[in-house]
Amino acid sequence: MVKVNKLTSIKTQLPYSYYTLPFCTPSKIVDSAENLGEVLRGDRIENSPYVFKMGDAKMCNVLCRKTLDSKTAKAFKEKIDDEYRVNMILDNLPLVVPIQRLDQESPPVYQLGYHVGLKGQYSGSKEEKYFIHNHLSFIVKYHKDSQSNSARIVGFEVKPFSVKHTYEGKWSDEKPRLTSCDPHTRRIVLNSNSPQEVEDKAEIIFTYDVEFQDSDVKWASRWDAYLLMTDDQIHWFSIVNSLMIVLFLSGMVAMIMLRTLYRDISKYNELETQEEAQEETGWKLVHGDVFRPPFNSDLLCVYVGTGVQFFGMILVTMMFAILGFLSPSNRGGLMTAMLLLWVFMGIFAGYASTRLYKMFKGSEWKKIALRTAVMFPGVVSAIFFVLNALIWGQKSSGAVPFGTMFALIFLWFGISVPLVFVGSYIGFKKPAIEDPVKTNKIPRQIPEQAWYMNPAFSILIGGILPFGAVFIELFFILTSIWLNQFYYIFGFLFLVFAILMVTCAEITIVLCYFQLCSEDYLWWWRSYLTSGSSALYLFLYATFYFFTKLEITKLVSGALYFGYMLIASYAFFVLTGTIGFYACLWFTRLIYSSVKID
Repeated sequence: MVKVNKLTSIKTQLPYSYYTLPFCTPSKIVDSAENLGEVLRGDRIENSPYVFKMGDAKMCNVLCRKTLDSKTAKAFKEKIDDEYRVNMILDNLPLVVPIQRLDQESPPVYQLGYHVGLKGQYSGSKEEKYFIHNHLSFIVKYHKDSQSNSARIVGFEVKPFSVKHTYEGKWSDEKPRLTSCDPHTRRIVLNSNSPQEVEDKAEIIFTYDVEFQDSDVKWASRWDAYLLMTDDQIHWFSIVNSLMIVLFLSGMVAMIMLRTLYRDISKYNELETQEEAQEETGWKLVHGDVFRPPFNSDLLCVYVGTGVQFFGMILVTMMFAILGFLSPSNRGGLMTAMLLLWVFMGIFAGYASTRLYKMFKGSEWKKIALRTAVMFPGVVSAIFFVLNALIWGQKSSGAVPFGTMFALIFLWFGISVPLVFVGSYIGFKKPAIEDPVKTNKIPRQIPEQAWYMNPAFSILIGGILPFGAVFIELFFILTSIWLNQFYYIFGFLFLVFAILMVTCAEITIVLCYFQLCSEDYLWWWRSYLTSGSSALYLFLYATFYFFTKLEITKLVSGALYFGYMLIASYAFFVLTGTIGFYACLWFTRLIYSSVKID
């Protein structure tokens, strides 16, 4: 029993359900139950008229005959123009078209789904015509188990052809006999030399062949062909490149820690006379101001809480992925897992934001909890809602139905918000974090800063290195999302994520140290923005990717791309900013607690 999934196109990025085109239908269309992740991706899995029996090969099986009118012909032409592909599923395996590479030895490349049709000219004419793939030649690969003598499906391939079928006499639906494709007279379809045109009043006969092939592939490893990633060395190159950045930064941090701090602290603690103390410069002079709560500290608490929530979600998702729970055979599993984890990590978000809020001597924890619970999801939902309206206007199956919208809102307000409040309550009940040094009553004047210590400049410089550490892996992630390929190298991704964390932490500490040395103590927000600014580079890179790699022409599809990339960049900002902020908080507490101050 073959199931049909959505029609997809990398040109428009708008999925449609299979039966929006006038293909042959079974007597009753049954929609399979999809999980949350599948619905959000636009998967619509339905039954199909293709029915196979194991080991029973069929030739030239006629499905049905359709006569097009101007409307259906136009529908087919539009989909062929936008290079839509048909996706099918057999025993949870997606249908692939094997494409032979130039050198015959290497294994073929698999393309997910077959094209609805193609455009071309007849020889000698200039006019472009549309042709539909109406004859499918399926190959089902199976693996026979020698012990139990049972066979299991390990591969599902198709070669699509466009054939103008002919028949003699009058057409009968019960016993159709074709002259163009007849197993009795050994006429089988091997090429598309007399293709089936798509036009008004065209009569299209849909046919298929099934062939069963014995395969050596074990059932357990049947996904390997799909996940065959060709460019492992590029990933290793990316890891080595990132590790270089990390080593360079780690060296700098170690140097600062050892040389400056050790010398500074030992000298500072041995000062005998008052005269020398007055000549002290650098970070120790601002000890009375360094823990002064920042401007707009409430918002900082909210952002830090959201970042912790994000960090938890990504960490746990990756753990699951590395252990193999989220393989691509589990369609929509990754989406569902991320959503549920985001919701349950709300408790950590509330805890982190109120702990910080209490350190800033805040008292209204409920206000902070509410803002943490609704701010980030609120912004994302607003963008998502606009995009959804656009998709819905295109009648695409990618539009999230009302029931799912309701489920998402329930997840947010029914589970996430209460959990944030629980976390906040626990965080507020704990004693406040003590500052290592006392804060003066009167803020100190900040001296004139050098041009390179200008906040905007140092923030923009800070984002380059974290982005540089991840951008090669980013290319693969973007390709898997927008060019419909599988992404399954979570081991690499985890390494890159670890490198990203270290880079964010170290660049923030280095820049924070330089800032304190030039007696500028406003480090709270700056530490968050320093590493967070890598999100700006992420968005710029996504824009570059859009114009160089994607062939999107429709306005709606462009809006979709930039809308989703905006959400991704915003999330990246919150994540990297929080890592930088916590690194800097730890660093300042460490250096100021080791100095004796009268």
